[in-house]
Amino acid sequence: MMRKRHGGAQGPRLSGSNLQRAGDHNQRVTLHAIRVNGPVTRMALAQQTGLTPASIANITSRLLRDRLILPAGRLRGGRGQPATRLVVNAESCFSIGLNVDRDHITMVLLDFAGHVHARASRELRFANPTEVRAFFARASARLIERAGIRRERLIGVGVAFPDDIARARLPDQPGEYAAWADVRVDDLLRDVLGVPVFVENDAAAAAIGEMQFGSGQRYRSFFYLLITAALGGGLVVDGDYFRGAAGRSGEIGWLHDHTADGEERQLQNIVSLSALYDRLAAAGHRASSPRELRQADSGKGRVVIDRWIEESTQALQKSILAINCLINPDAILIGGRLPAAIVDRLADSLNAGLAAFAAQLPAVAPVARAITADDAPAVGAAILPFTHTLLPTRLALLK
Repeated sequence: MMRKRHGGAQGPRLSGSNLQRAGDHNQRVTLHAIRVNGPVTRMALAQQTGLTPASIANITSRLLRDRLILPAGRLRGGRGQPATRLVVNAESCFSIGLNVDRDHITMVLLDFAGHVHARASRELRFANPTEVRAFFARASARLIERAGIRRERLIGVGVAFPDDIARARLPDQPGEYAAWADVRVDDLLRDVLGVPVFVENDAAAAAIGEMQFGSGQRYRSFFYLLITAALGGGLVVDGDYFRGAAGRSGEIGWLHDHTADGEERQLQNIVSLSALYDRLAAAGHRASSPRELRQADSGKGRVVIDRWIEESTQALQKSILAINCLINPDAILIGGRLPAAIVDRLADSLNAGLAAFAAQLPAVAPVARAITADDAPAVGAAILPFTHTLLPTRLALLK
């Protein structure tokens, strides 16, 4: 029996409620539907959300008054008065997303439509809290000035920060890096701009970004594989990020497999930028940033990178087979700081390996590069203030 697949080119289905006390949720659902499907008419919004035309009329009136949405011309060709089409006002509000990792700090300034207006990044290995705060203070002021926005339109800061950043040891990690264990990132940054600060695991932030502004418009359920200095994962189920009982779902990097030499290691010490940099260094190729990886990939380092892809494919295969059997996602998406050409070769290699098991499994999801692969954790982090204030979540019904 064929199963109906959720999602499609027109974006995810959104469910509203006509209960009086769910009004805030209904406004969030309507706003999200306009953001995903706009320009869109009120009649189409009623069909997409399940809300009554009267509810949609009231909600869109409020959204227009608050300048969160704008009219975008009229739909002509039908009977009667041409219907007004609506779009989100991209510049109604902005947020900053900050990604702190073991090898870099990256910041983006995002508008409500998901467009990056300004970006700042620094390749910095094992930055300590003082360095991160100094970068944030300096770069955030530059980003706001460069984008030409008013401070009052900035609704918050989201931070993508790896869980167990001090405990999950990577090669060459200095002992003083353990200082992060005693630091609350929101407390470190809150007074710099005087706006709310939201902190999220980096892989979760990347998956949330993909859900809101990337392949989430096509896939209702997917597993996000984040390859950075370490390896993380995030799980989206039926259009919502799934956290698990302790908020630690998707922690694929902590699983174990074997290297090509038969040594048992954590996956994040095999499938990661750190592991790839070490392989290249051992072969005499200098690379410690994505830019240098692209240079190595276009030269003699290509052989080393291809061997790493083969080893990563073997190391990930059991875990991805388990994800297919236990979760049955629509897709497995790869994001992070790997150059796109390398991600595509890794995805092709994984798909070829999984094809050999297709006849033995109920379903095998395709592996592909995530749309928000570049700066994914920073972009995902920037969405956190929007989600808290404007976008639909299950938690919004509980507020």
